[in-house]
Amino acid sequence: MQTIRTLEALRSGIAEFRDAENGGGAAIALVPTMGALHAGHIALIEAAKRPGRKVVASIFVNPKQFGPNEDLSRYPRKETADLAMLKAAGCDLVWLPPVEAMYPADFATNISVSGISDGLDGAARPGHFDGVATVVAKLFNQVRPDLALFGEKDFQQLAVIRRMVADLDFGIEIQGVPTQRDDDGLALSSRNVYLDAEQRAAAVALPRALGVAAKAITRGDDPETALDAARDTLTAAGFAVDYVELVDAETLTPGSDARRERRLLAAARLGNTRLIDNLAVLPAEDA
Repeated sequence: MQTIRTLEALRSGIAEFRDAENGGGAAIALVPTMGALHAGHIALIEAAKRPGRKVVASIFVNPKQFGPNEDLSRYPRKETADLAMLKAAGCDLVWLPPVEAMYPADFATNISVSGISDGLDGAARPGHFDGVATVVAKLFNQVRPDLALFGEKDFQQLAVIRRMVADLDFGIEIQGVPTQRDDDGLALSSRNVYLDAEQRAAAVALPRALGVAAKAITRGDDPETALDAARDTLTAAGFAVDYVELVDAETLTPGSDARRERRLLAAARLGNTRLIDNLAVLPAEDA
């Protein structure tokens, strides 16, 4: 596995992967990460690995997607462990850009994907998705992949990236990978390490509340009643709820059409730790 920290070396490595005359000719699959890897990230690597592909992972804690009062300074950084995990998973190249390579002193460009980024986390974290779109666009231009993989846990992020790729004609296939969970159902997240033992025990209320609401909506119960019940369950478990919403899975607008694929999305805080999750909602049985 190659570990690369300069753009020149990255482009050389990608060129070697694509050099058919020297036994290359591979397609490139990119897995962008912010490090502090867990089994969810490794699932992305596994999904990326196919015959005729080279898998490139990036590790970059992107300052532009953190708000002024968020956890940039304490976000977990575990480079040695991350590299060991990626090597064991069969990653071919890891791109570890320094901040100055991503955002030089005179950097002046910002990418904003309006509409789909406005509500939910976009409303709770102003500017967050501008930072996501900007860094992902840079990574796409640096690595020039054929395919990029993102976890469905960050469902709005996945939708924003798909919209950006379509609007800007990147010509890159975007693949969503199902959320990976602990045995009790909690979605895997690098931020789960912030939870103390009591909070970790309480955190399972999030996927359970969403599961109950999703089942209720699927069988045709009133969606607002189901959403209110989920919010009440989370509050009783000690969460401060940012949102619990039912949206159209493609547009992320309020999901009133039971004939279309919908998603139940939630964000809530336990102490200083903000957790997000989502579940697919199948069409109502009588739709």
